[in-house]
Order: sequence, then structure tokens, then C-alpha cells
Amino acid sequence: MFNRRMVLIVLIAVLISLSMQTSNVTAVVKEHPSQWDQEVNVTGGRTLLVEELSATWCTSCAEIDPYLQQVADSHGSRISIVTYHPSDGEDAFQPEAANHRINRMKMINPDLGSTPSFVVEGGEVRVGPDSWPDVQKDILRKETENQQYSDLGFSISRDSEKYSATINEFIPISVDFDTQITFILMKHELTVPDGFVNPAGATRDRVVTAVATCNLAQNNITQNIGFEFASGDDCSNNFSVGFNQSNKFSLILIHESTENELSNNSMLGENLGLVEFAYRDINVDETEDYLKIIIFSIVALGAIWVIYERKTS
Repeated sequence: MFNRRMVLIVLIAVLISLSMQTSNVTAVVKEHPSQWDQEVNVTGGRTLLVEELSATWCTSCAEIDPYLQQVADSHGSRISIVTYHPSDGEDAFQPEAANHRINRMKMINPDLGSTPSFVVEGGEVRVGPDSWPDVQKDILRKETENQQYSDLGFSISRDSEKYSATINEFIPISVDFDTQITFILMKHELTVPDGFVNPAGATRDRVVTAVATCNLAQNNITQNIGFEFASGDDCSNNFSVGFNQSNKFSLILIHESTENELSNNSMLGENLGLVEFAYRDINVDETEDYLKIIIFSIVALGAIWVIYERKTS
């Protein structure tokens, strides 16, 4: 009887775990080049942040770049991969917004510099394509730990190639340090211009080009790099950004510690909540994949149960 109960408990635990992953889909993806003229609402908060330090001159970065979005899509809304290109005099993009985020990363990991490097939720730096198994382990560990998070939401609307986004939901978790809300804009399939070292591929993906922050303690905009505008006198209710974009992009909203707090305590690098909107090609249907997993698990575990019952009866 005890063994049967244990099998039943394992069965229930597996199904609950899978159903939780399916129900925690928080990203909204509009497939490019579909047309949409109505406001889109995005809500969530549990998505993990994976930050990559890359460079257009980096051979291994160029080789793995096309596959990283597929990796992100295979995780569905569980992770958001953002890529920072440095202001090193050699990179083809060198966005000021990316440099700002790199400086933030260095508050946690001062030795950051090798490309490609990956950091999951302000954790350990993983260097090189061969480190991806460690990145996956970091993701799984953080998913297990990430049981509390801020609920976030924003609306995004478009007028031709002009976009605006405004926060419309914010239920923060309680912390004892100052925090901020941050919008980050990424461009997909950004063309590498002529005249720069480019070992492979005509484009790069997930290139961070804009960042804006609103300090929740002060209720004012503390940073705007790359957006057409960033406005709002109440971070949790009317923080807004605007941008022009004719191609594919992703916009993420993060609840995180302020740079001032992070400079005093490097352990505060983990985000408190994140949600993403994407206007790009869809590589994986996450819901369909998880549904297949759940169905397969039910059938497989059911078969094991029947065999077990026959052998013990």
C-alpha cells in the first residue's frame, strides 16, 4: 500500500509541475509581419532574465546567435534572453543603452568582459558556447527558487511604425531596499553595417537598443537612453515609453533593484518580476509542446501504473 501511495504521489507531482509550467505563460508574441491596430495587454512576472554579453566581431557569438532565439522559444515565456553589445570601438552597434546595462552587470560581476558570456538572474558568469549546459542548470535552479515575484503588466499600442507602452499593473513583492521599474527594448535581426569585422551572418538578434527606468521611491524617471520619450509621475500607474520601429522587436518590463542599491549590495542582482512582449517570428508553439508533454506523461505513467497493478495483484 505504501509503495502504491508513493507512485500516486509522484504521478500527481509530475502532472502538477507540468500544468504549472503551462499556466505560467506570460509572454505575448505577435507574429511578424502580422498587422495589429488594437492595444495589446501583457501581464505576468515570473519570467527569468538571461543576459548575454556579445560582440559583432566575436566569431563564436556570431555562430551561436541564430540558435539562441530558438533556445529562448523552447523555454517559452519562462526566460527572456537579452543581448548587450559593448561600446568598445570595434562592435558594429555599440548602443549606449547596452553599455548602461553592462555597467550594471559589472556591479555584480566586476570581471565580466569575455564574449560570449551569459548570466542568469545576476548569478555566476558563464563564458563561451560550451557553458550553455551550466546556463540551463542555472535556469532550472532559479525556476525552482523563484516562487515569489511581482505581478507586472503593460499595454502596447501602435500607430504605423510608432509604438507606445504604458504600465497598467503592478503588485510588488515586499522588499527592504529601493527598487525601480525598467523598460528594455531589443531589436531582432539587426543588420550588421559594412566596415566592421563580421565573421558570420548578416544580422544579429535580441540587440538591446533602449532602456528607461522609473525609481519607485522617488516616482520619477531616472534614465532614458534610446527611447523617443519616457514619461510618468507615478511609476506604478503611468510610466510610459515610446519608440519608432519598422522591424521586429521585443519589449520587456522589469522590477529590479536600483543601481544605487546594487552598488552597495551585489547580491541584489536578481530581478523581482519580468514580463515580455515580442513582435517577431515564432519558432516554437510552447502551449502545444507542453500539451504534448502532459499527454505523453499521463499515458506513460498510466501504463506504468497498470503494469504495476497487474504485477502486485
